[in-house]
Amino acid sequence: MTTIILFTDFGAEGPYIGQMQAVLQQQAPGVPVIDLLSNAPAGNPRLSAYLLAALRCFFPAQSIFLSVVDPGVGGPRAAVVVQADGQYFVGPDNGLFNTVALQARNTKCWQIEWRPEHCSMSFHGRDLFAPVAARLATGTAEQLLKRGRLSGTEDWPADLPALIYFDHYGNAMTGLRYSDALAGKKLRIAGGRELSQADTFCALPRGEPFWYNNSIGLVEIAVNRGSARDQLQLRPGMPVELL
Repeated sequence: MTTIILFTDFGAEGPYIGQMQAVLQQQAPGVPVIDLLSNAPAGNPRLSAYLLAALRCFFPAQSIFLSVVDPGVGGPRAAVVVQADGQYFVGPDNGLFNTVALQARNTKCWQIEWRPEHCSMSFHGRDLFAPVAARLATGTAEQLLKRGRLSGTEDWPADLPALIYFDHYGNAMTGLRYSDALAGKKLRIAGGRELSQADTFCALPRGEPFWYNNSIGLVEIAVNRGSARDQLQLRPGMPVELL
């Protein structure tokens, strides 16, 4: 069964997620909707792209990712649908889908030519992208789309050696996919501090920082019983280096 997955930087506190869910319920009744993430890196499609690419691997083909991290909403950036290994991604052409496209084996792209009669210049998530996602889910989107291509993929790295996301605990995810070739390496962060790898939090004393292969296959920095963000003074976009 098709499922629509929400990936946004809207935050859980405001009205925006609920408004998009209302559109989906009206236009694709009975289609399950999962609010996967509402605190993607705010206004930063580049960092968000690597998080989306890691999270999408846990969903089956035919899943539809309604993805909105869109600081250029209302501007000249295109609106697109991307198909990557059987999954669909609906949102802005601003780099948000570039990592997905580069890491996928098979990719297609369409520009969304359709525009609703009433479309807020500041909320395409509700007025443009949600209706298109609903029509994809119900098999009625074909006439809204024209074959195209993503922009900016030529020099886009498949992995990003930088901090992309902090979770509730203060753990810091990077845009680097873990592989066995990285096992045992040191991870250098800003300021020159080098962190060792550990498999589990409890393998180290309380308060000790380390890096590990996290649950979605990314290199992540953590502190046992503490916040890596606060203790190490980390921030989004900070570069890291595996030695």
